[in-house]
Amino acid sequence: MNPFLRAPLHLFWRLTRGMTLGVRAIATDEKGRICLVRHTYTPGWLLPGGGVEPGETMLTALERELREEAAIGLAGTPTLLGLYHNRAASRRDHVALYHAAAITHLDTPRPRFEIAERGFFDLDALPEGTSPATLRRISEWREARAPAAEW
Repeated sequence: MNPFLRAPLHLFWRLTRGMTLGVRAIATDEKGRICLVRHTYTPGWLLPGGGVEPGETMLTALERELREEAAIGLAGTPTLLGLYHNRAASRRDHVALYHAAAITHLDTPRPRFEIAERGFFDLDALPEGTSPATLRRISEWREARAPAAEW
């Protein structure tokens, strides 16, 4: 996030929301590859996802974010893997992580300001620059470990 925008946005969120909630997905394709995205405004490869808007369910937000960021849709019901406190974003931020094994590839969306790149990667060949938090979540999922409390 742009450092000049961070403080005003957090002040806005603090005044308008008691807690922020986000969703992310470990979305796997038919070959077992995992979907990652690279944003234009923050470094590293991340699991696709974003904020839950007022009036949205977590699954509705997840479906929207997967469509917008990765051009994929849900073809089945995702599994909730864990709920994490994300101190890196804010003291009040929480992230729900899902595994979406049944997905559909959608038409390529228009280029967006937010996403620089997206792709599916073999679990043993994740791109250089995959964020540490993303690597931790993938490791927990692969090893069937209980989720950590912190993102």
